[in-house]
Amino acid sequence: MLGLYIHIPFCVSKCFYCDFASYPGKTALIAPYLKALTKEAGFYKLKTKPGTVYVGGGTPSFLNEEQIKILLDFINANYGGGFKEFTFECNPESLNEDKLKILKEGGVNRLSLGLQSFNDKELKLIGRAHDAASFLKAYRLAVKYFDNINIDLIAALPGQTKDSFLTGLKEVLALKPKHISLYGLQVEEGTPLFRQGYSYDDDFYVDLLESAYQILTSHGFGQYEISNYAKPGRESMHNINYWLGGEYLGLGAAAGGYLGGERYGNITGIEEYISAVNKGEKPLAFKETLCGKAKIGERIMTAFRYLKGFKPDLQMLEYFGEDFKTLLKSGLIENDGENLKLSAKGKYFANQVFSRFVEPF
Repeated sequence: MLGLYIHIPFCVSKCFYCDFASYPGKTALIAPYLKALTKEAGFYKLKTKPGTVYVGGGTPSFLNEEQIKILLDFINANYGGGFKEFTFECNPESLNEDKLKILKEGGVNRLSLGLQSFNDKELKLIGRAHDAASFLKAYRLAVKYFDNINIDLIAALPGQTKDSFLTGLKEVLALKPKHISLYGLQVEEGTPLFRQGYSYDDDFYVDLLESAYQILTSHGFGQYEISNYAKPGRESMHNINYWLGGEYLGLGAAAGGYLGGERYGNITGIEEYISAVNKGEKPLAFKETLCGKAKIGERIMTAFRYLKGFKPDLQMLEYFGEDFKTLLKSGLIENDGENLKLSAKGKYFANQVFSRFVEPF
């Protein structure tokens, strides 16, 4: 299946943990950016229609009603509409009923809402633009139009305790979402949290995620990927396509794609992106065709993210057989008799597993 990803790099403010390509204060660039998206789309001739669409950011819901309609009209006109799954990311402070109506009418059938925490003190410490009350208002509006909603949460935030984390998780469960994305906080170099010297204890981090696993699975959620839980049948088809090595077209500043065996990533700056596209150039920061050990390593890394695991083929064993043995011995992966997969411990330290399969080996 082919996926389509579109990056909207605008937002109301930059969160203190965010190292994504997102830019506040550049509202004047939205209109030329949307025009550039349509031009960039023309650089790619697809053999098949995308089965899934994901509009991420940034904050796509930061666009106003007219701009959202322009974006959705472009997607449907260029790629046929009627997608199996069409996800649109939203933040509470920029979502209203008029936007929800436009999203519904434009073919969106899945929302992803950024909550991160139900604790107002924690939200303030990470620079979020909303509070718990505004999230609840947005969510209650959203469920009038959509029955497939993901809620994002982050564990190990500044000021967070186990009690505040679990209280928030229970409040999320009371809303009965179909999907929950639960990320362990990553303190990335260059972010305000990094400059503040924030860190957390690994045991605390693992305790939060393991407690969440026990609670979520007891409430009928299945953990199908390291950071993702879903009710049966509500797993993200778009993201599963990534983890199974499927092709996808990425459009927009900082978007990435994988087509015809070639992986690429776009330049991150909005102005630079618009300028390149308007010159008739693909706005590429890089492109590469993986082969040999690098290609097999990437297949393994993405397959491990999908928690069902995989049965290694002869090429995988030839290149990485010793690495599999080492990881099995360390307890980071396990063999269930048919597939290799991350162990309970490995889910929380997956980067230690992944580092075995990316260059330099």
